[in-house]
Amino acid sequence: MALGVPSVRDGVPPVHEAIAAAVAAGTPAVSFEFFPPRDDAAADRLWTAVRRLESLQPTFVSVTYGAGGSTRDRTVRITRRIAEETTLTPVAHLTCVASPRAELRRVVGAYADAGVRSVLALRGDPPGGPGAPWTAHPDGLDHAEDLVRLVRGLGDFSVGVAAFPDGHPESSGPDQDAQVLLAKQRAGATFAVTQFFFDPAAYLRLRDRAAARGCDLPIVPGVMPVTDVRQVRRFAELSGTPLPAPLVDRLERVADDPVAVRAVGVEAATALGERLLAEGAPGLHFYTLNSSTATTEIYEALGLSRRRRAGPGKMPG
Repeated sequence: MALGVPSVRDGVPPVHEAIAAAVAAGTPAVSFEFFPPRDDAAADRLWTAVRRLESLQPTFVSVTYGAGGSTRDRTVRITRRIAEETTLTPVAHLTCVASPRAELRRVVGAYADAGVRSVLALRGDPPGGPGAPWTAHPDGLDHAEDLVRLVRGLGDFSVGVAAFPDGHPESSGPDQDAQVLLAKQRAGATFAVTQFFFDPAAYLRLRDRAAARGCDLPIVPGVMPVTDVRQVRRFAELSGTPLPAPLVDRLERVADDPVAVRAVGVEAATALGERLLAEGAPGLHFYTLNSSTATTEIYEALGLSRRRRAGPGKMPG
């Protein structure tokens, strides 16, 4: 069942082509990720962040599912609204969690009806939570590469996938992480976005291992500004992302001062972004935590507006 999604809508290229164009022009692709709000107040904060970050003209934005796909319908509605009411290019999240194939096709159809033609295809966390054994729906899919094939079979979608610099929780090691990324490309994936991380060497190792196996997907590194010590500890624990001891020490020294915590987080994320871009990363994907302030500060500290205007060979002064 093909949905007949066009390859170009309103002159906007598919996400993987937009990333490739940015790389070819010598300018970084920039993207922002949001999560669905739990209540009206959180919804107001989300849309304030969306509107403020819209002015930075990102390459794309995305909205996550909650744990276990629990916010799927809300995610679909928000993604549709972004497509219909803003100038932003949304990438739709989709996971295999607790979903039969027919339901997955329905969700893809809902995205397509809204004009969304870029999908981030993820297996998702086990229904029992991180650390629990993975159990697929009886009529569902077991792996992200299976979901990539399903989406590509429904229309001309640009399909992104996840990459894990610090290793997938169920991986046997770095070689398997690189091999899985290659398998996703062979299934039809056209770009990758990484889980957030703090050690640039971890990203570089994954990128180089994948390239050595023939994987040439643009792998956009994910950067999370640390604005809340307890929150980032929880995220790191859930994802298996190591927190560098020096960063933890700096944060703990100012833990009772939210402004100082954000300043440390912005400085650390800026240093990470600078290293990644210097090493040839195609861009940066910001996990915004539905706040525009820290993300904007990092964006400006990196000179991204100037870099993106300057073009090839014209670094900002």
